[in-house]
Amino acid sequence: MEKKNKPDSFLKIVSQLGKFRISAPVAFTTLTGYILSHGSFDRGIILPIVGIFLLACGASALNQIQEMKIDLRMRRTQNRPLPAGKISLNTAWFVTLFFFISGSLVLLLGPGLLTFLVGITTFIWYNAIYTPLKKISAFAAVPGSVVGALPPLAGWVAGGGELNDYRALILGFFFFIGQIPHFWLLLLKFGEQYEDAELPSLTRIFNTNQIKRLTFIWIAAMGMVALAIPAFQITLQLWTAYVITILSLILVIYFVPLLNRKKEFRVGRSFVYINVYYLIIMLIMIFDHITV
Repeated sequence: MEKKNKPDSFLKIVSQLGKFRISAPVAFTTLTGYILSHGSFDRGIILPIVGIFLLACGASALNQIQEMKIDLRMRRTQNRPLPAGKISLNTAWFVTLFFFISGSLVLLLGPGLLTFLVGITTFIWYNAIYTPLKKISAFAAVPGSVVGALPPLAGWVAGGGELNDYRALILGFFFFIGQIPHFWLLLLKFGEQYEDAELPSLTRIFNTNQIKRLTFIWIAAMGMVALAIPAFQITLQLWTAYVITILSLILVIYFVPLLNRKKEFRVGRSFVYINVYYLIIMLIMIFDHITV
């Protein structure tokens, strides 16, 4: 007798629509920015994190509404709530508006107008610029990576920092450049699915070896930019400079096999390693500031 799968709960469907597993790390970058500008934990950190988390969920939910038909054509995404029929379009809109309005209000009434403007710019950039651009250009990921730079800057201004501070710009650039290798790794793993969905794909422009080399270049650039964190005194203690340098070197060495033309590179856990790298760097920056 065939075993029937238990339907997902509404909360689980909402978490998939809002991509909680991605929105939570986004909110953590806001926490990092706050600590770096403010210098310590306090109650003021709560509302920026909550607000950015809710806006990130809203942006993800709206993105899934925008790309529902595309998601249906890709094996990687066809099990998302909308293409899989787990949630109606009207309910998805309701959930999206809830995330957007609640996130906006939390930022406006909590940290204030500037943090709200940074948060809302992230939302607009993701859904009104990056998402439509994906259907037009195979290089959409580069401008789209700005989305990764803004949430830590929301935390930075919420903590009392200025946006024109060179440390804020370096911090934002570090998170910006970290978005791009993810895209290249996705191409290596799911490039054919992008083509099946009739999206402009760099796999139509570059062969696999070229994509591997470009991926390595971006990862190496990411490691180099990380060195700017201690060099420009975003972290203040000497040990953090050593640890960030060693971690960045290990990351780059791990991806050296991308340069081997004859050997297949298995993407596998590469995403996880890059995410863990960023998590550790953020923890180092936070620990550096609260212990100085």
